Amino acid sequence: MGCSIIVSVRDGKVVNTEGDPDSPINKGSLCSKGGSIYQMAVNENRLGKPLYRAPFATAWKEVEWEWAFEKIAENVKKSRDASFQKTNSKGELVNRTEGIASVGSAAMDLEECFTYQKFLRGLGLVYIEHQARI
Repeated sequence: MGCSIIVSVRDGKVVNTEGDPDSPINKGSLCSKGGSIYQMAVNENRLGKPLYRAPFATAWKEVEWEWAFEKIAENVKKSRDASFQKTNSKGELVNRTEGIASVGSAAMDLEECFTYQKFLRGLGLVYIEHQARI
């Protein structure tokens, strides 16, 4: 279970974050990740749209979210279909793909990591790593 954060919003914008003193988990304190969540949410350098660089291109271009999600889904499906293994050499059911790997982000909280890992296992990924271990 993650820590509780009180987020103060004014005119639709985050203006402050702090630990919830009534939370039995973190009792008002925040770890370094929780303490820096404001900087992740409110940051002039944060990208607002996805960037795409075509194969062999030298420049990135801004694309729409819908296009980016479609492209990601297309590439994941293509890679998974090409590398999916239903059974191993002994004929045992494995339902896995070794053609895709994932490195999780240290910016994700516990619940996000759990959900992301379940999603990846559902796709059959074997190689799931996390930035914090590297």
